[in-house]
Amino acid sequence: MSDRFFRRKEDELKARSQKRLPPGQALTNKFPVLHYGPVPAFNPATWDFRIWGEVESPLRLSWEEFNQLPRTRLVMDIHCVTRWSKLDTAWEGVSLRDLVERGILKPLPTARFVFQHAEYGFTANLPLEVCLQENFLLATHYDGQPLSPEHGYPLRGIIGAIPRRDDLNVPYFWKGAKWLRGLEFMSQDRLGFWEQSGYHNDADVWKEQRYA
Repeated sequence: MSDRFFRRKEDELKARSQKRLPPGQALTNKFPVLHYGPVPAFNPATWDFRIWGEVESPLRLSWEEFNQLPRTRLVMDIHCVTRWSKLDTAWEGVSLRDLVERGILKPLPTARFVFQHAEYGFTANLPLEVCLQENFLLATHYDGQPLSPEHGYPLRGIIGAIPRRDDLNVPYFWKGAKWLRGLEFMSQDRLGFWEQSGYHNDADVWKEQRYA
């Protein structure tokens, strides 16, 4: 145990020297499970994913149809508001930016924000410009395997920091919703679940914007 502790501390010091660890964060080699409410059941025969609002053509996709969308792999550092950070996490899923560039999804000029709708009415909000960055993904896999139920199976939004890319906005990890069921494109912002409870609306990890 002591060897693991000292190795983690060495890794943490290295991450700080490389400016990969935001203020107030500590490095973890585990993947803590944090969410509000129970883990929902998943039925692939009835599950669907919707995109609506300020878009040219709303979409409703079955699980089979969703898995036919173009796939993206991404390696990112993730930073939780509860002060843990995990580096070099590997994800696979669907890039919103890719869907727009391929013309599969066409936001209207009035679209400026995206509201993530998840099971049990959970929500998370982000500016559209952030959702169209390379570091936002609709993820189905983590570390080469389908997401575990506790980590959002079958689909979750994720956002993190791509190493050596300081041109991207990086919010805390809660800004990606677990058990995602839809995206609502909006002309005006709306506070999500945790933002209504006092968490910061922008949630920039480098500015340590934890609470409003």
